[in-house]
Amino acid sequence: MRHRLTITLVANQGSRPTRDPMIRYVYVPYGPDAADDWILEQLNPNDIVITADIPLANRALELGAHALGPNGKRFTPEGIGMAMAMRQLKQHLRESGEIRDNHPEFSARDRSQFLSALDEAVTRAKRQAQQTSA
Repeated sequence: MRHRLTITLVANQGSRPTRDPMIRYVYVPYGPDAADDWILEQLNPNDIVITADIPLANRALELGAHALGPNGKRFTPEGIGMAMAMRQLKQHLRESGEIRDNHPEFSARDRSQFLSALDEAVTRAKRQAQQTSA
């Protein structure tokens, strides 16, 4: 609300809607990458994508958008290659039984880090948009 931005939530299955006018829900057909594809089709440079999906973050960066993980981790063009490589390595290790998925609970600290990173991303995106329009 402070930045006066509308948030778009994209999903292929129902979620609990809100009457908040600053939140827009988009439901896409069920299917592999349907939500990702919709997001990327609508994406503009300097938009912000929040995702835990590293390939989606990579594609968003390629289109000039900003990408954040739900924990506040900023994906960058310089670091996305390493993130993609680590994702592939971890997938291989899970498939071979070497490691198990272990997703820690979302903590108050995670929430704080995310909110701080989101505020920084919004400020950065607004500044870059102003520079390109000048």
